[in-house]
Amino acid sequence: MQTHSLSPELYWLTLTVLMTGLMWVPYILNRLREQGPLTALWDPRGETATRVHWADRMMRAHQNAVENLVIFAPLVLALQLAGISSSITVTACMVYFFARLTHYTVFTLGVPVIRILAFATGVVAQVVLALTLLGLV
Repeated sequence: MQTHSLSPELYWLTLTVLMTGLMWVPYILNRLREQGPLTALWDPRGETATRVHWADRMMRAHQNAVENLVIFAPLVLALQLAGISSSITVTACMVYFFARLTHYTVFTLGVPVIRILAFATGVVAQVVLALTLLGLV
């Protein structure tokens, strides 16, 4: 049995990775329900369409979360390698997680203004991490 603890930044990164990794489940379940397992699974081009707009929006929100994870994760890992941790970095990582969760939820529901604000909040959290790495915060 290992007894180790993650830094708070790695904790929030791990939760963000887990959340992002599971975001596909509802829209795939919807495709299975709409089209039946054979049609939904036997799609060599990956072009299985859906009848409900929320599932398309959810898929795009998931893709956006993956795209942004590519920026967030290296920043957190660089902080760890540099041995940098502060209340600012912990807060930025926590804010990023909740910003991405909010973005996913409101994008799925089709709420435009809050979606953009949530996205921008996540970007600001990433910028704070980058500025911290550069010694500017």
